Amino acid sequence: MTGGQAIRRIAVVGASGGVGRRVVRLALARGWAVRAQTRDAAKLGALGQRVRPVTGPPDDPATLQDLVTDADAVVFALGIDRGGATTLFSDSTRALLAAMAAAGVKRLVAVTGVGAGETRGHGGFLYDRLIFPLFTRHRYADKDRQEALIAASDTDWTLVRPAPFSDRPGAGALQVLTEVRPETRLRRVTRDEVADFVVEALANGGYRRQRPFIGHP
Repeated sequence: MTGGQAIRRIAVVGASGGVGRRVVRLALARGWAVRAQTRDAAKLGALGQRVRPVTGPPDDPATLQDLVTDADAVVFALGIDRGGATTLFSDSTRALLAAMAAAGVKRLVAVTGVGAGETRGHGGFLYDRLIFPLFTRHRYADKDRQEALIAASDTDWTLVRPAPFSDRPGAGALQVLTEVRPETRLRRVTRDEVADFVVEALANGGYRRQRPFIGHP
């Protein structure tokens, strides 16, 4: 439940990406109706026959208004596969928040990642010393802006910060931390684990106005 309302319909920004596609599958398995934003509906594959694709840029107001209308909740799972400075996350979030406000949709679960806020420097040696400075620091500068926009909004938000993605599951149970200590290191998480966490947070209303850092040491 969320805000006393059972989830029946969700909207997913970035539905054809690595996490977004998995969120869509899990939502459908629960019997939820899904509207799926993507730039190219063909990238949804067979899922495109089971959802309502909403084709357009993730920062386009008209696309987002169509996406969120009548939704009980929204998942922001947008990714990017290029380096360099970007404002895609903050621009898309700004437009999304406006669309949600206009449609009266309150629940938002957004996936950011290790490197956002106080998780910076807590992804393990390889990520912190090589991947972040060389490949992902620019996107996380914008994800910090994105998180600030969401935290200042009146949405019922959860900011999910995954550890570095891995195709190989970590040992032991998934750790979910709402406080990052100096010694904290979460070095890996699978996209399946992230999608499962997102859908569970929607289903049970957990981690509202929190920033869970999730992964394995």
